[in-house]
Amino acid sequence: MVPLSVAWDDIGGLVDAHERFLAGSMVESDVRDSVLDSWKRCRSVGLEPHRLLVRYTGDVALDERFRHAADPVLADLTSSFADASMTIALCDGQGRMVERLGGDRQLRDRLDAVRFAPGFDASESVVGTNGVGTALAERGPVYIAGREHFADCLQPFACAGAPVRDPLSGRIQAVLDITCLRDQGDPAMVRMVREAARSIEARLLEQADLRERALLAAYRRADGHARDWPGQPDGLRPDLDGGALGRIDMAVLRAKAEELIASPHRTLDEVTLPSGRTATLLRRQVTGAAGETGVAVEARVLGGPRLRHLDMAPAPGETGIPAAPTGEGRLGSAVRRPAGSPVTHSTPVPQAPATTPVTAPDGEAAGAEGWLLLVGEPGVGRLAMLARRRLELLHDASVRIGTTLDVTRTAEELAEVTVPRFADFVAVDLPDSVLRGEEPEALGGRTSLRRVAIRAVRRQPHNLYDVGDTVEYVPSTPQARSLETRQSVMEPVLTEADGWIAQDPERLTPVLEAGIHSLITVPLRARGTTLGVVSFYRSLQPDSYEDDDLSLAQELVGRAAICIDNARRYTREHNTALALQRSLLPRGRSEQSAVEVAYRYLPAQAGVGGDWFDVIPLSGARVALVVGDVVGHGLHAAATMGRLRTAVHNFCSLDLSPDDLLTHLDDLVGRLDRGEGWAAENSPDSGIVGATCLYAVYDPVSRRCTLTRAGHPLPAVVAPDGSVEFVDLPACPPLGLGGMPFETVELELAEGSRLVLYTDGLVEDRHRDIDAGLDDLRAVLAGADRSPEDTCEAVLDALLPARPGDDVALLVARTHSLGADRVAQWDLPSDPAVVSRSRAAVTAQLAEWGLEELTFTTELIASELVTNAIRHATGPVQLRLLRDRALICEVSDGSGTSPRLRRAQSTDEGGRGLFLVAQLTERWGTRYTPDGKVIWTEQPLPGRCR
Repeated sequence: MVPLSVAWDDIGGLVDAHERFLAGSMVESDVRDSVLDSWKRCRSVGLEPHRLLVRYTGDVALDERFRHAADPVLADLTSSFADASMTIALCDGQGRMVERLGGDRQLRDRLDAVRFAPGFDASESVVGTNGVGTALAERGPVYIAGREHFADCLQPFACAGAPVRDPLSGRIQAVLDITCLRDQGDPAMVRMVREAARSIEARLLEQADLRERALLAAYRRADGHARDWPGQPDGLRPDLDGGALGRIDMAVLRAKAEELIASPHRTLDEVTLPSGRTATLLRRQVTGAAGETGVAVEARVLGGPRLRHLDMAPAPGETGIPAAPTGEGRLGSAVRRPAGSPVTHSTPVPQAPATTPVTAPDGEAAGAEGWLLLVGEPGVGRLAMLARRRLELLHDASVRIGTTLDVTRTAEELAEVTVPRFADFVAVDLPDSVLRGEEPEALGGRTSLRRVAIRAVRRQPHNLYDVGDTVEYVPSTPQARSLETRQSVMEPVLTEADGWIAQDPERLTPVLEAGIHSLITVPLRARGTTLGVVSFYRSLQPDSYEDDDLSLAQELVGRAAICIDNARRYTREHNTALALQRSLLPRGRSEQSAVEVAYRYLPAQAGVGGDWFDVIPLSGARVALVVGDVVGHGLHAAATMGRLRTAVHNFCSLDLSPDDLLTHLDDLVGRLDRGEGWAAENSPDSGIVGATCLYAVYDPVSRRCTLTRAGHPLPAVVAPDGSVEFVDLPACPPLGLGGMPFETVELELAEGSRLVLYTDGLVEDRHRDIDAGLDDLRAVLAGADRSPEDTCEAVLDALLPARPGDDVALLVARTHSLGADRVAQWDLPSDPAVVSRSRAAVTAQLAEWGLEELTFTTELIASELVTNAIRHATGPVQLRLLRDRALICEVSDGSGTSPRLRRAQSTDEGGRGLFLVAQLTERWGTRYTPDGKVIWTEQPLPGRCR
């Protein structure tokens, strides 16, 4: 290790930015993104700009095949720089310099001073931002000049670097760099170094072509056919009496041949084709005249028509081997040879000697109809297989990832798709805000994440955190770097990734010993937002991750990120709508003793809807039971439901009869339609309101229940003996149509009867009509001695799937009665003298009930109400006291005129009676009856009497 401590003076706009970056300030707007990302990586590994420790390795070299392709390109590039003070550096795939060419003495001396010379390590993690190391880290061409270098000692220079890849595997084989003094630098250097790198890659590809051409020629010589063959095949021609092998059959054969080429220990393979025929493939080794080694695969189709052989050879100027895309491998083309020709080899295969024909499973000689299908190299065949498998994986990912709008499930689907086909262990980490559907905050080093999904081929002896664990990555880890730079990070050799081990050495060192050896981390990014990070590990698969694997991981995670972001946005909207709906539905149980209630609300699988229910206490110890359903789902349905529920509460405060209440509600819905019609063109979630409603009022004194409905399913009544009847209510139209009166039905319910109200989602869906649903409901409800809670559970368990397609509201009310011992009433003549007798009767009744504390106020209230009825009303007058949760005093008469509370002037002789009543009671009001009206008041009972 050679220490360097060289400082150089510098001026320019980057000086201040570099100092501010080292001080921890924000500099994003002053520095190029690629340079800033490199600075962050340098800081994460602990580099110091003023002092570097540069590693030296002797005898760094590249293989002869690469040098044979690179030397002519480097010679041409050096000659083009003869008049310029520029040096050319060739480094290996780890950033160690192999060779340095060109440059005048001054430039060479200055580069030697900073150890930018053969044998020294120029990787970014060692010397910071520079053309060689940053091109490796970015995996693409870069230009670095002056103060953009992280290290002080490199700031006098300008450099451009580009990686050189193997055109077949896609792996980075080397890095080419051009360096000059800063004042002579030009961004055009990037184009020059990129073109030189591409020239080297093209020469590497030519070498592959030459090898493949030599292999095909060796096979032709071994087959004894030296003549030129006239064409390239598209398929096989049939005889006149047979069918042809189609394109699908040929594709399957070719795919199996690629696998056979890539399998060094296999010689034979039997393939069943889509057409139903059987083919036998034979793998034979071929050696060219110059020692090139490869594999030929011959095919014999059994059970099919006789095939007319087509002789083929490469067209002039072609190799006979179609080129595959870079990084996906190259294979020889299908080539036919005449039937009956024996196959001989330059190098015999021990498992299948050249002079022995291959016997097919049915006993026929395969060589009799054999034909050359594919020629290639084992490594190339492997690359073709990998390319096809990657395409298959991408296809499966597009089908299997994002099947639900659930963030956690989508993360699990990503892990399931990629294990074991791409990784042996996958972990997905997201912040809690994403799981809640919120906008994630900026993610960076030491951001707290939640592990939401893991998938492994086998459980590691020392697990890399479990689902639900909180993970906080230290800045040096690949995961933290991915979050910080918003770029993927590949660690082909984890044992050399000190930053990853620094996360938790005690925990992670045994993980390495267990076999995990390679890692790719990819940030989950969608629509400009970072949602988390995915980690792909390999342990059982012997191959380390490559550049093509990195691209595949980015594609997989990119698709998953869109699905996760869609799920996050849906979660946010769903939670918003659900919060709105829950705020609009009843909370807790209302204070009343007329019925014992239990209820359930289940939102639909598609989201929130417009079903609602209510239990509303009315005057005179009565209770209103309401169930309604707004058509549709979403915020509009929930908001409309809230408006209708509020309207029902307001109408109930007026003590309207059930038919009058639905008439007013029908008018309101009609006005909502007319008032919101303008929005229908612009919003698919607004416009016509469709709603149904069932409204029932139960009186515990008379045990009478009055019901009416607007397009709603029939309610059910379960008698105390367990028998079930559906109340035959008239079929009135849904709310909002108008023009039709609502009819009521009144029935007497025995104490302990259960009244069951529900919405149509309980008894009707796509797979069941309403009649069948009602029959199922009747069967479930039948049975005595079941509480409302048990009834709700039994109904939902029997009638609903796990995820209902529509909202369901269910309300079960078991009736109680207010016994005669808790009711007192008196019929009074229209005579002012009766007021005193009414006071005496009230006093005596309160004493019997033990409510002497309320005697004075109740006497005053009864006296005032009876006096007003005698003085201002007509018809019979009745006084009634009810002892329920409150003391209720009611005075009824035959007049339809309601008294009005007013503030009397100081000179008025009257007008203060109702004012006193309002002051002495908790509530008071008027309700109308078919024969007149009732003025009622409520007083709270003393605590000991409740």
